[in-house]
Amino acid sequence: MYRFIKRALDILLSMVGLAALCPLLLLLMLLIRLDSPGSPLFRQQRVGRDGRLFEIYKLRTMNTNAPRDVATAELCDADAHITRLGRILRKTSLDELPQLLNVLFGQMSLIGPRPLVPGEKGIHEARMALGAYTVRPGITGWAQVNGRDCLDPQTKAELDAYYAHHVSFWLDMKIIVFSCICVLTARGVREGATEFDEEIDERKDRAREKSVS
Repeated sequence: MYRFIKRALDILLSMVGLAALCPLLLLLMLLIRLDSPGSPLFRQQRVGRDGRLFEIYKLRTMNTNAPRDVATAELCDADAHITRLGRILRKTSLDELPQLLNVLFGQMSLIGPRPLVPGEKGIHEARMALGAYTVRPGITGWAQVNGRDCLDPQTKAELDAYYAHHVSFWLDMKIIVFSCICVLTARGVREGATEFDEEIDERKDRAREKSVS
């Protein structure tokens, strides 16, 4: 039953959000055009529910010569492509606001596993094996509030699958609260390919404990 209510809430809240945030979006798009050449909007193929591809919308945070079909986390020189304004947008997650359109169109949900770039084979295969594609991808999700960029692909897939198998109103509320904290503190934000350090290992352990509790 909640899955039907969840979709109704997605439609309502995305419509309200787009109406309320329209002035901010227009301002950010103008600033992006002034900061660097190119379209202020970025579109990219992502993997959605049941493994179907769809086109995601984001505010552009990288130069137009950046690789288009590679996840930022897999770029060895991500910092070289991110614009000055883009760095702020990514840290505050404001670049994700246009995805309210994807939510309204039924391609995404407000809460769910983050949609993958098709080339992210490792985590894609793990998600398939664990049954994480039974729900719509989200703007924020369980993995994002449990480490985000500081998680290895397998741990992310496990957290995504946990959410897919335990969707509930209370879990969604928990994710929303934790997401606000993560945005305000920029917790878990890392750009480019990096080695996992002790902090990452600790976050992985805590994430696994939460997923089985």
